[in-house]
Amino acid sequence: MEWLDEYEKLVIRMNTPRVVIDNAVCPTATLVQVDSARKRGVLLEAVQVLADLDLSINKAYISSDGRWFMDVFHVTDRLGRKLTDDSVITYIEQSLGTWNGPARPAALEGLTALELTGADRTGLLSEVFAVLADMECSVVEARAWTHRGRLACVVFLRGEDADAGRVARILARLGHLLRGDAGAPGAVAAVPAAGVAHADRRLHQLMAADRDQDRAFPTPAVSVDSWAERGYSVVTVQCRDRPKLLFDVVCTLHDMDYVVFHGTVDTTGDQARQEFYIRHADGSPIRSEAERERVCQCLQAAIERRSLEGVRLELCTPDRPGLLSDVTRTFRENGLLVAQAEVSTKGDLASNVFYVTDAAGNAVDQCDIDAVRERVGTDRLVVREEPRPQLYQKAAPGERDHGVGGLGLVYLGNLVKRNLYNLGLIKSCS
Repeated sequence: MEWLDEYEKLVIRMNTPRVVIDNAVCPTATLVQVDSARKRGVLLEAVQVLADLDLSINKAYISSDGRWFMDVFHVTDRLGRKLTDDSVITYIEQSLGTWNGPARPAALEGLTALELTGADRTGLLSEVFAVLADMECSVVEARAWTHRGRLACVVFLRGEDADAGRVARILARLGHLLRGDAGAPGAVAAVPAAGVAHADRRLHQLMAADRDQDRAFPTPAVSVDSWAERGYSVVTVQCRDRPKLLFDVVCTLHDMDYVVFHGTVDTTGDQARQEFYIRHADGSPIRSEAERERVCQCLQAAIERRSLEGVRLELCTPDRPGLLSDVTRTFRENGLLVAQAEVSTKGDLASNVFYVTDAAGNAVDQCDIDAVRERVGTDRLVVREEPRPQLYQKAAPGERDHGVGGLGLVYLGNLVKRNLYNLGLIKSCS
């Protein structure tokens, strides 16, 4: 029936997020607004898309009214500038404006993903890549994090390297490697790459399953309070700002089966403050002290995992068999520990980023960096400082605020804050 077709179209439109990107409202930031009647996963997808583009979210407001949700982000590039690249803006609109559930990256079709966890040690990542080189495997992409003595790594291999017999041999060798000399527990598995929707999110999941949060020390950075009158649990995060901080927090809450109904994100100088009003997916708040402590531990671990400690080394060179094995072996032979690694190949070009420390996790001597660069090639391996956004400082009393929060805060920010005030979640909307 025709009216039924129109009704189905209306339902699809309501369940598909509406995306508005405005460069005119705020003088120094781009406003990205995402409206949706279907909340579960939309917030994570929005933050994930912005994080994958290396954009900084300086402020954010998350609000709901019944079943309608509105998320507003103040966004700049990593250097603190508004978004002016039409291709970036179009990508955001297309990625979020057509979202109807978690996507499977087309680039990973036909690949096999290896997932590894185990006790970290100097040279372990080098040994992993050495095994893959010896097995003549082609690494298309890889991500590795270390946290509190544990390693999590996701490696994507070409399809021709992934017949059942060969994969079994790879898993056997890597499993023996991850057990270490002391027989410390480790795990390795092979899964279709299409099942890994997002590498960074999967690393969070692997480390959480490895219970690295049990080794996280409690700090004032994360607190969880109860608002029984409104049926919410209030999560507050206060720590030094860094790239992708909001993604790491929202990803962790999502994977723990919490829904963010309201929230605010603010950065002042190099400090970030995030506040979220959450419930379980079934509508219930956090009910026990043990659950509260678990949320604090998991969020603290998520914040620490991507701390970007160490010297950032960027390797850009034509790809070849054994490249990763050779480079990481050079790190090991010079006493460097790879704290994080991001490996990617585009055509015949390898573009890799490594964060390295000394074996104890401390700063690396410049002479060691120079020695590594000399062996790898000073034109191919370069030291780069982590790009930092322009710091936003609040205006002094009596001065107009023209920072990132400027006019955008007056317009869209006040709209969301008024909603939070009406719901009794903040004391004032002024």
